[in-house]
Amino acid sequence: MSFMKGDLLTKTRKLVKGLAIPEPRWLKAMEHAPPPIFPRSDGKVKTITLPEDVYVKKFNHSHPDARYEEAYRFRSFDPPPGRVFGQRVLELKEQGVGEDDAIAVADMEYQAEKKAKKKAYSRLKRISRILGKKPPPNPYPSAIKEIQAEERKYVHERFFNPRSRDIIRQMKEERFRALGW
Repeated sequence: MSFMKGDLLTKTRKLVKGLAIPEPRWLKAMEHAPPPIFPRSDGKVKTITLPEDVYVKKFNHSHPDARYEEAYRFRSFDPPPGRVFGQRVLELKEQGVGEDDAIAVADMEYQAEKKAKKKAYSRLKRISRILGKKPPPNPYPSAIKEIQAEERKYVHERFFNPRSRDIIRQMKEERFRALGW
């Protein structure tokens, strides 16, 4: 039956019409109330788009450092700054503010929040110095600086590890031999 197209009802009708099988008892009842037919997918996966995606792209274009913050804090419960920006622009547009004004207001709010976080940490460092204690780690670190700090040991090892120097020397010798020197 795989060579025939259609669902069970159409296949059974064709078999009965061609006298391949006797008419089953359930065929008339099924013809009166056929089962629902679900649309078939064409094999293409459609991309999911949200209404704020346009504004998230604009935000990422104007604040490229925020993208690293998003990728770095993927376990956080806080939404990424681009999503917050996009949702805020949509809220302002629903309240009747124009698109350009809404983008400007949301951008100013983002900048103010960023400055407030930096100011709070500098105040916390100043208080810890007055008390004579070690300042706490930065709760709002730059994602780029943290990634560089993780990679620093590997970069340092590359220049000062004798094993890596031997590998580099061997590669140079192979290259010279390949050139015929």
